[in-house]
Amino acid sequence: MPLGLNWPLSLHFIDLLWAGLLFVAHLATVARALTRANRTPASRVAWVATIMLLPIVGVLAYLLLGETSIGRGRFERLRRASSALRLPPQAPVLAPDRDAPLMDLARSINGFGAVGGNRITLLGDADAPADDPMRNPKAAINVLIADIEQARQHVHIAFYIWLDDDTGTRVAQAVAAAARRGVQCRVMIDALGSRAFHGGPLWRLMEAAGVRLLATLDDVNRIWHLPLSRVDLRDHRKLAVIDNRIGYCGSQNCADPEFRVKARFAPWVDVLLRCQGPVVRQMQCLFLSGWIPEKGEDELATLPAEEPVEQFADGAVAQVFETGPVTRHNALSDMFVACMYAARQELVITTPYFVPDEVMLRALCAAPRRGVKTTIVFPTRNDSWLVANAGRSCYADLLACGVAVHTYPLGLLHAKTLTFDGEVALVGSANMDRRSLELNFENNLLATDRAVAASVRARQLGYLSVSQQLTAEEVARWTPLQRLVQNAVGMMAPVL
Repeated sequence: MPLGLNWPLSLHFIDLLWAGLLFVAHLATVARALTRANRTPASRVAWVATIMLLPIVGVLAYLLLGETSIGRGRFERLRRASSALRLPPQAPVLAPDRDAPLMDLARSINGFGAVGGNRITLLGDADAPADDPMRNPKAAINVLIADIEQARQHVHIAFYIWLDDDTGTRVAQAVAAAARRGVQCRVMIDALGSRAFHGGPLWRLMEAAGVRLLATLDDVNRIWHLPLSRVDLRDHRKLAVIDNRIGYCGSQNCADPEFRVKARFAPWVDVLLRCQGPVVRQMQCLFLSGWIPEKGEDELATLPAEEPVEQFADGAVAQVFETGPVTRHNALSDMFVACMYAARQELVITTPYFVPDEVMLRALCAAPRRGVKTTIVFPTRNDSWLVANAGRSCYADLLACGVAVHTYPLGLLHAKTLTFDGEVALVGSANMDRRSLELNFENNLLATDRAVAASVRARQLGYLSVSQQLTAEEVARWTPLQRLVQNAVGMMAPVL
């Protein structure tokens, strides 16, 4: 038979072969989405719906975004580093009966118990006068720079975003100067969040001065990781530790409030905590738990326990914890939910990105029904269209349950704060969205102290004083198209 007569048959066979391979890949991806451990039912439903409705696009999306593994090698290095880190012994804290379960829950995440004798000061507020160091963000950065300039042993800094603007330049120059005078300086940034800074002039300036540098998670988007891990796993931590004596944490990145990479949403409104006392040693552990697995230096594991622990009379009781792909599933959600249910009179929350899981949404809605005055503040304009619409899909539920929803119009309210009953504050890098709950490395500080809670609450009330309260009538006036978009995006939130 002439060759030409077989050509259509060959093409038909190839088409069938490709169709069969795609069908098998499609079913295998669905099976993987259904059997993957540590995944909520809502996440399974969202992924199966995406894969079934968009077969090729859905499979590709799952390969890029469906898994949260950071690789067995990195997981093992992180586990070894965390188990090797040592803290000095601390006397147990006698906590009120209501606070003890929260402290135990926080301890169960990383093993850091609550410690007393801490001095915690709240810094940073974009609306404050330029000469107010307790509220103005640039003045708050001046406090950090002054501490770096006084460092004698080491400076350890971790930021998700570091820009080469005025703030980024001044901090980099201070770190470089410290390294030149013999201080051991280590800087850790996220490879994606600080991608423009990585390898740039300030990066090279610090490197030339002897600063040890690390861009974390720079390999998760490489081709051999795609079937095993999301390409957007990020190190979202924001930490600074100086001489084992002073620590910084909060929502502040190393950038001006004008945040030039997204200037139309500026100013970025953040909070920054300056800490002294035993809790700083725990913050040191959080930094080293990210540094040692990537850079070695195993000898640093004993650093948090070195030298006497500084104590302050009548200091605050606090503890830190870290969450991410290697901590137990739902650890951060559990912490938020526990705080919501612990509230008895008042619960106040600020967060820029709100895409709660079902448990968190139900806890938040239950609070006013238990008699708790519940207030949450979001930015009026959000730099993430997807997150903004997913969050707005929850507004009707929140308002129907009695939650007071406010929107902050003077910039992007980036502060991640929670206080309840004027007694407990939770502040850190974590948002109330799926990225922080399930994907990012995050660090938070829990303070069961009236003075600390009062300072954070006062800042929250400052945001409220200029915010606009959203009503159920306003939400009801949203167009059907708006509600369709919001609910569709909200339904797919577990995939985002």
